[in-house]
Amino acid sequence: MSTQRQNFIVKNDSFICKNCGAENPPAQQTCRNHCKECLYSLHVDAEVPGDRLSECGNLMKPIEIGQDGKKGFFVIHECTKCDKKLRNKLAEDDNWDTVCGINQF
Repeated sequence: MSTQRQNFIVKNDSFICKNCGAENPPAQQTCRNHCKECLYSLHVDAEVPGDRLSECGNLMKPIEIGQDGKKGFFVIHECTKCDKKLRNKLAEDDNWDTVCGINQF
């Protein structure tokens, strides 16, 4: 899993989820990179968050939820094609029923 985060490129656009079809508005106080309903993402970044340089482009499945004392809750996504794993901050309006179902608290 990539842990090096440098030169973060801000991308906070609305989008339609490729997994469930939900409409996702820009996030408040962070950048939205996953669906607020099903928590799926797209493998669009290569090395730097927001770079949009990945050639993969497949769905990234939410596989784990964690908590960082300073940054709050995060989701780990795994690409359904190349198996790359990325860690991303959860947004305040993410579906917490879905969040709780991932780790089956």
